[in-house]
Amino acid sequence: MKKQRRRVAEGKNGGAGRAHPVDVHVGSRVRLRRTLLGLTQGKLAEAVGLTFQQVQKYERGANRISASRLYDFSRVLDVPISFFFDDMPEELGRPVSGVSAHLAESDAAYVPPPDAMNSRETMELVRAYYRIPGVAVRRRVYDLAKALAGVPET
Repeated sequence: MKKQRRRVAEGKNGGAGRAHPVDVHVGSRVRLRRTLLGLTQGKLAEAVGLTFQQVQKYERGANRISASRLYDFSRVLDVPISFFFDDMPEELGRPVSGVSAHLAESDAAYVPPPDAMNSRETMELVRAYYRIPGVAVRRRVYDLAKALAGVPET
């Protein structure tokens, strides 16, 4: 009996089923913003002309998001395209410069958890913050949080 060989399909992101870390990061930012807006994968998919399964794959980083699709997401999710690349870990090749370099020097003792922006607690906190009626009240909550954390005034 002949031994059959299974061919491992080359994934769209280069390796055999491995997602590229940048694609995973961008997808996680799509998921973060979608969740903050209270949208389901289905609603987002409908808004950009996809199926919810395609949105799932984008959010996992299993499929790369093209420039035109990223533009569609940015318009529906009401964020600049740069939002999807914000907070990208340095090890993914993003150089530290400008404001990031200043923060790294001035606040070296603080190291946020690597997945802080993707945690349910963070999303619920941001959602609750934006539900506070009145810009002035929100600003005072913001100032209070900074004072409690010991963040200097800017």
